[in-house]
Amino acid sequence: MIVRPKAPLSFDVRTRLLFGALSETPDMSTTTTTSADGLFAAPSNPIGYVAILAALVTGVLHLLAAMNAIQFSQLLGILFVLNGLGFIFGLGLYLTRLWRRSLFLVAAVYAVITILALFVFQGWSLEAFYMGGSLNPIAVVSKAAEAVLAISAAYLYVGSEA
Repeated sequence: MIVRPKAPLSFDVRTRLLFGALSETPDMSTTTTTSADGLFAAPSNPIGYVAILAALVTGVLHLLAAMNAIQFSQLLGILFVLNGLGFIFGLGLYLTRLWRRSLFLVAAVYAVITILALFVFQGWSLEAFYMGGSLNPIAVVSKAAEAVLAISAAYLYVGSEA
């Protein structure tokens, strides 16, 4: 038997249900709770959403770029996949209640290391952003996203409670 709510739930109520801020009683009404019921937690600071977007963008771009990188070097392709999965895994961890303040520093350092890795593999000049004589938009966008992520994570670390 499928029980349907009397009225559609608002976006806010559905979001709170997902992130554990509300619990649902058998009659499908919602009540506010003070306990941390859910595994997932929405960012408390709007900059957290900026960090989520930046991590998602660079993670997906690294997974897409792995397809091209593997044609040049199997090791490079594997590194791109691992890096993309690292950003996505970190994003998933950030959205859980398992996240701790110190992980903001880990995220910032991870993003900076990934930016520096481009120059290690491509050379220490702006030529690192070029492929085949033309500007590589994937490199530019992913490094910009990583810079935004590093700055956002550092900001969130400083702004969060010790």
